[in-house]
Amino acid sequence: MTHSLEKSSNVVWHQSTVNRKRREEKNQHKSVVLWFTGLSGSGKSTLAHAVEEQLYQLGLNTFVLDGDNVRHGLNKDLSFSDTDRKENIRRISEAAKLMLEAGIITLTAFISPFREERAMARSLMPHGDFLEIHCYCPLEVCETRDVKGLYKKARNGEIKDFTGISSPYEAPTNPELRIDTHALSLEKSVQQVISLLRARHILPDKEIN
Repeated sequence: MTHSLEKSSNVVWHQSTVNRKRREEKNQHKSVVLWFTGLSGSGKSTLAHAVEEQLYQLGLNTFVLDGDNVRHGLNKDLSFSDTDRKENIRRISEAAKLMLEAGIITLTAFISPFREERAMARSLMPHGDFLEIHCYCPLEVCETRDVKGLYKKARNGEIKDFTGISSPYEAPTNPELRIDTHALSLEKSVQQVISLLRARHILPDKEIN
């Protein structure tokens, strides 16, 4: 612990001359973090990637941080215990913050079940740069979409700490956008996100060449 504290006290932030404002000017659009949260099977990843495709077609610079993909690399050392879930979100939050500074529209698709951790992620970003999008889908509908068989395994006790079954999901109380993914088509869900970005003046008035 002493070594850790000594090491951290000698770290100094290096201020780059190429800052976020200049990167955004080069990209011809603002950067933002779109934080998709919801139960497993609620359509977070599907929606995030569909929104990215739409933004890509408009000529914008984007990247999706997907829950499963990140656990193949950056967070492959973490379990699904409450403690490791919190660390998972902490790392992703810091990565998203760096991508925000890089001038990229970053879309994250994580269950992120705890309000405290989502609030922590929001606190890292400048005001207005963190847009929480709740992909709402009833648990019973998510279970019918169980293409990976995870809910079934959780119900049988084969998976511990599974959100919605043996671990809680704390739904957002005041997200920037709530999408009823069980009721809306993917196309209409994408348009809700695009409309939010236009309302927040994230998207440019005209398409980028």
